[in-house]
Amino acid sequence: MILSDSRILEEIEKGTIVIEPYDRKHLGTNSYDVHLGKYLAVYNDNILDAKKHNKVSHFEIPVEGYVLLPGILYLGVTDEYTETHAHVPFLEGKSSTGRLGIDIHATAGKGDVGFCNSWTLEISCVHPVRIYAGMPIGQLIYFPVEGEILHKYNKKVGAKYNERTVKPVESMMWKNEF
Repeated sequence: MILSDSRILEEIEKGTIVIEPYDRKHLGTNSYDVHLGKYLAVYNDNILDAKKHNKVSHFEIPVEGYVLLPGILYLGVTDEYTETHAHVPFLEGKSSTGRLGIDIHATAGKGDVGFCNSWTLEISCVHPVRIYAGMPIGQLIYFPVEGEILHKYNKKVGAKYNERTVKPVESMMWKNEF
């Protein structure tokens, strides 16, 4: 079951869903539109290593936009900071974004109960496309949770993405034991 617009509004009023900045006009029937933040990042190395800290270079999207190229993974970030304390948030691309050939996540569309941050986007495209800071990029949908939450993400020991940021965050896979 997905929360409706009225239920999302109720949860915002209760403080179990936080969206900053929030604008009522971005609330859809059963989702909230999020926007591309002003920073992108790309990995410095051509070959990434899952056991190493792969460094990125951050840059700001110019006012005239930035052209994404196929074959490159760009890390982006939502302009919105969100907190979800009682629901499972999912980030999906908007159909208008998809129709431009832009994917906003490779695999990480689901958040955890207790996730409190901006969303890092794993952006790729099928042909060159110009993007702009502030453009609608995706939509958050919220699912209720059944059962007690024992370990919310923001309280979880060893959670890798808890530090509040306005820039995209690179993979922290290297922090896992394997």
